[in-house]
Amino acid sequence: MTQNRQQNQHTLRWQSQGILLLFLPFAAAWVTLQAGQAWFLGNAVLWQALGISLGFAVLVLALRAATPAAALTGALVAAILYFRTPGWRTALWPLLALFLLTFAATRFRRRRKEILGTGEGKRGRNASQVAANLGVAALALIPLTAVHVFSKAQGVERVSLLAMAAVLAEATADTLSSELGQVLGGEPRMLTTFRTVPAGTDGAISLAGTIAGLIGAVITTLAAAFVLRFTSREVFLILAGGICGLFVDSLLGATMERRGWLNNDAVNALSTLAAAITATVLYSVHFPAIR
Repeated sequence: MTQNRQQNQHTLRWQSQGILLLFLPFAAAWVTLQAGQAWFLGNAVLWQALGISLGFAVLVLALRAATPAAALTGALVAAILYFRTPGWRTALWPLLALFLLTFAATRFRRRRKEILGTGEGKRGRNASQVAANLGVAALALIPLTAVHVFSKAQGVERVSLLAMAAVLAEATADTLSSELGQVLGGEPRMLTTFRTVPAGTDGAISLAGTIAGLIGAVITTLAAAFVLRFTSREVFLILAGGICGLFVDSLLGATMERRGWLNNDAVNALSTLAAAITATVLYSVHFPAIR
């Protein structure tokens, strides 16, 4: 990371803190309510969610993939996904696919990334990065943050799952395209001008990175489709949302992030939101009954 970029990220740190404030209180409150209800009813899903979430946090810490605060934030996301999709056919499987793919991509040719100044910190991701990449996916499954409260039409539950899957697809594609694109070769080009720029430049894209990102999105989407039983049309809508979010990420990076208006966490959060909105709008077009 260049010195100017480091300064911009520090100056705009309030955006990262704002993302945490938008996500953590609401998510924690909802999980607490779900846990309390499960406890009152004697539902085993409480202990399953607790065990899985803590296990996920321990795994992340053991691999040094994130800070303790980030691991707990990830555990909160995992709890939300499991409470909404309990059992073996759970949304945790595509989340696990995302984690494994992004972890491998981050570690791939790490020394080269450190030389370029674009490598991830040795402590791994922090809490705001986790919230920026996964917060929208979790919130999409919480009824009061989705369209459930505004619409009683059939299909709303389904579209929330599609929005969640699109976010996971976008987050996977974004990480793989940036982490692998900068070390696989090829000339990175600015999305807005198509001029050649140094590897790691905000908003730059490369053929290798884009292909890697698309493959990652496909893998995560297929994992979601298998466990959540999405149809082939729904798979297409999820991928469309993820790909749209990926290019929104590059566009925001090439414009607003480079100008110092947004930091990377804000760009990631807005890109995942774009993925969720795209999947939701496309679903409403193809399945008008939810409107």
